[in-house]
Amino acid sequence: MSLPLIEPNLDLLRQRRVLIDVRAPVEFAQGGLPGAVNLPLMDDEERQRVGIEYKQRGQEAAIVLGQRLVSGGIKTARVEAWKALLAAHPDAIVYCFRGGLRSQVAQQWLMEAGIERPRIRGGWKAMRQALCARIDAAAERPLLVVGGLTGCAKTALIQALDNGLDLEACARHKGSAFGRHPLPAPSQIDFEHAVGLRLLEIEGGGVVEDESRHIGAANIPLTFWRAMERAPRLRVEMPLDWRLEQIRKDYIDDLWALYRAQYGDWLGWALMRKQLATALGRLKKRLGHARLARLQRLQALAFREHERGDAQAHEAWLAPLLTEYYDPLYRHQLNKQDKTFLHVGDWESCLAAAREWSAQARP
Repeated sequence: MSLPLIEPNLDLLRQRRVLIDVRAPVEFAQGGLPGAVNLPLMDDEERQRVGIEYKQRGQEAAIVLGQRLVSGGIKTARVEAWKALLAAHPDAIVYCFRGGLRSQVAQQWLMEAGIERPRIRGGWKAMRQALCARIDAAAERPLLVVGGLTGCAKTALIQALDNGLDLEACARHKGSAFGRHPLPAPSQIDFEHAVGLRLLEIEGGGVVEDESRHIGAANIPLTFWRAMERAPRLRVEMPLDWRLEQIRKDYIDDLWALYRAQYGDWLGWALMRKQLATALGRLKKRLGHARLARLQRLQALAFREHERGDAQAHEAWLAPLLTEYYDPLYRHQLNKQDKTFLHVGDWESCLAAAREWSAQARP
């Protein structure tokens, strides 16, 4: 019986198709495809045992062992999991690592249950290659980089553009010592896939924020990073009071909302306080002992005032953090780079400049 195949096509991802990843959980944790749900044919232990059998006795012996390990009630449970997902998403597609034996077995078992679904030819590997190629292709297109001091709402500017690529969102990290997200960071592969998926939606040139190559635990793909280094730039300049309001929103209000939604009031508050205190402590080498101690006292006082309803109290430690640490650091890097800027101005004028550049960069 011929099992249906579908070619590796990035339109599957553009359409936000649900994908059934039948690889083992350990493989999926290293990186899945966007829209994939991990419903494995074999769990990690079963996969390991079959792999050892394959190395020692060959493919046929490995297949026999796999059939013995995943049989009876285990097999029934796994088929039922696939059927349940397909009941909710009838157009879901199956894949494994290379579109080979595991996805074929899943297809066969589904066929026996009266359900026919295609698998992706070449599987995860072929789709990943296509996504990575999309990133490399985007590096050859026009690119605009938005820079500016901390608190200038560069991320908000990127998000306001149809062709904005929010690298920090892909990395689930704000790109600073205080930028950790309450949810776990994606694997490097999942970060790259998120970047590739967003680039599928962008026609012409993209706009990104000025970042170091490392954003939290993620690394920007080298070809794209080099394109960012070559790209023209805008620089947002806003007064300190405006930036303080923005940084308080980013570092306090938005972070608190995320922790509260994820963990509830009491635990969320405790975890947020711990994250911000730990982040401040990591700057000891740059701040020095005396300045760090002063900022830690101000931070502790601000949290007590926040508990009484005054979230603006955080500006007492955020202001010196900006003026004594982040601003000098950015200006030092700016002087080293010797970059020229297409436009320097306030947030609104930079947004307008980015839109004008984007219109010219469209195919």
